[in-house]
Amino acid sequence: MGVFLEVPLSSEVSIRLGFFFGVFAAMAAWELAAPRRRLTQSKAVRWYSNLGIVVLNTVLARIVFPLAPVAVAIVAAERGWGIFNVIDIPPGLAIVAAVVILDFAIYLQHVMVHAVPMLWRLHRMHHADLDFDVTTGARFHPVEILLSIAIKMAVIVLIGAAPVAVLIFEVVLNATSMFNHSNVALPLGLDRVLRLFVVTPDMHRVHHSELPFETNSNFGFNLPWWDRLFGTYRNQPEKGHDAMTIGIDLFRDPGDLHLPKMLAQPFVEAAGNYPINRRDWDKG
Repeated sequence: MGVFLEVPLSSEVSIRLGFFFGVFAAMAAWELAAPRRRLTQSKAVRWYSNLGIVVLNTVLARIVFPLAPVAVAIVAAERGWGIFNVIDIPPGLAIVAAVVILDFAIYLQHVMVHAVPMLWRLHRMHHADLDFDVTTGARFHPVEILLSIAIKMAVIVLIGAAPVAVLIFEVVLNATSMFNHSNVALPLGLDRVLRLFVVTPDMHRVHHSELPFETNSNFGFNLPWWDRLFGTYRNQPEKGHDAMTIGIDLFRDPGDLHLPKMLAQPFVEAAGNYPINRRDWDKG
């Protein structure tokens, strides 16, 4: 794919960090200017813990996976691994296809961690946040992060995603995750249009409802099409955005928002009624 393969690894980290801090600052400012809901918990405690887990996850990921996903894509390209490194396809089309396929893989992975009780134990730390804002989008247990990276790398090698496609996907996924977890008020008309093309905060907030039949909907992180295509789309929360309860029925003590308690959540309490195979289908 020629020039499309040329992504300097020295630039990859700076590009990702630049977009991360830029989007984070923009969404945090937007939340202050036009919040969608009133926060119920200490912002200082939540942000310290949620951002602390980001630092921990970043360090662990670099230790366990010395090669970043972009570097894995470069190795796959050099060795001719993967579908797009074998078939003859225009580079631009291959990049777009790879980004879309990677997004679909994230959707499937998200459904999987809601369906398998053992994996739900890991993922429920993300859902145990008692408020919903830009930091919630980065609140994932370290074990889930490592599993997610391994799955992503496997998909990259399988499809032969170009390094630039992987970089685009990483940047877009991080940006949209911060956007759709943000506590921002969008005009309803704009939200209706935007959610045809991207997951909006109102759309994803439904997924963070305490009600299991709402938790098990709206799995998309970036593109909203998969939920509509596979029947997991839910338009609005049953109780409305202002009255709905954020979180799950466990870990509702404010003390559970502290980082040490968060890290222990997969290993205490039962999986409960949230895994999809235990879902109340009458509400589905």
